[in-house]
Amino acid sequence: MAVLQGLTSQQAIELEEKYGAQNYHPLPVVLSRGEGVYVWDVEGKKYYDFLSAYSAVNQGHCHPKIVSALKNQAEKLTLTSRAFYNDMLGRYEKFATEYFGFDKLLPMNTGAEAVETAIKLARKWGYEKKGIPSNQAKIIVCQNNFHGRTITIISASNDPIATENFGPFTPGIVSIRYNDLNALAEALKDKNVAAFLVEPIQGEAGVYVPDENYIKEAYDLCKSKNVLFMADEVQTGIARTGRLLASCGNCSCPEKNCSGTPEVKPDILILGKAISGGVFPVSAVLANNDVMDVIRPGNHGSTFGGNPLACAVAMAALEVVRDEKLAENADRLGKLFRSEMKKLIEESDLIRLVRGKGLLNAIVINDTEDSSTAWDICVALKENGLLAKPTHGNIIRFAPPLVMTEEQLLDCISIIRKTILEFKR
Repeated sequence: MAVLQGLTSQQAIELEEKYGAQNYHPLPVVLSRGEGVYVWDVEGKKYYDFLSAYSAVNQGHCHPKIVSALKNQAEKLTLTSRAFYNDMLGRYEKFATEYFGFDKLLPMNTGAEAVETAIKLARKWGYEKKGIPSNQAKIIVCQNNFHGRTITIISASNDPIATENFGPFTPGIVSIRYNDLNALAEALKDKNVAAFLVEPIQGEAGVYVPDENYIKEAYDLCKSKNVLFMADEVQTGIARTGRLLASCGNCSCPEKNCSGTPEVKPDILILGKAISGGVFPVSAVLANNDVMDVIRPGNHGSTFGGNPLACAVAMAALEVVRDEKLAENADRLGKLFRSEMKKLIEESDLIRLVRGKGLLNAIVINDTEDSSTAWDICVALKENGLLAKPTHGNIIRFAPPLVMTEEQLLDCISIIRKTILEFKR
């Protein structure tokens, strides 16, 4: 079989199962094309994408402006490494720091790399600025977090599947309950704490939204103890939750842009996924000079970090978010979606609750976490033309591209309603 000849879905699945590591359990659908809110499988069936590559494709699949930026830059210069300057990185750094309201940006490639970078940055700041004794710095994290899959990051995880047989783990991690200000206040009594790393909404945990005051009060507690507040906005950032950044709280900025006066401005902001619109791996760590200036030549780097392709793509992707007012669209459509799901709950005992912000939402299925019900519902949704995926067993995450129209969303709600009401356990 020639590598590039057409494949059926079954052939593509068999190839992955034979030659690929089994580190994922995908829904049985093989995609070959995407445009906007839609994807098509290899047989040509059309689906609504209600996962957006875990919120990486906020701007929709193959957005023409972002793809054009990729093509144009690819014909000029793709990679120089950081051994030399290139004519795109400085432009991107200026654009992004002004866009988010920070002094400096450190470019990386993936969300996990950005989290690792933030942890290194916080530790170094702790030693050089706060005066923590050498090798004693601690990072506070929250239970049920998802920050990535590297050894240091899974050292902060309490997920047995993520941690089994991967030890020994990185020391200096203190885990507390999410959405528990008392637990945070207690942990902050330790003078060796350098930073608190938190997701404004825990996406992988099932779109768990904390109390309205949690992020703001957690931020204030960190400020009172000279501890860095690090917001992991890899999934929640870039307009997903109805504002540019979820950590902004009730930001009153006209365009939800945190270069204004947000309630919470993280000391370290971690971005990835949709910062490139799903077109190219891009991530970034942003901070002001008093934090970022602890990094000096040789302390940290990446051959591909800040490459010209990534810079061009990221600027185009962020322009799309701003120009197409995707935060506002996510806010409006998210309220409509949750309202309609609450009506569905009244019609069916299969759904226990709906939660979320913007277009990052989840329904909790009225079954145990170890049941196959949520998976079976997602398979039924696929048959009806909508792609979603369970998380944490009995929770289904719904996160469509932010370019979705109200008409399309109502069509999707009809598909979800039909699937739920017709579902047989």
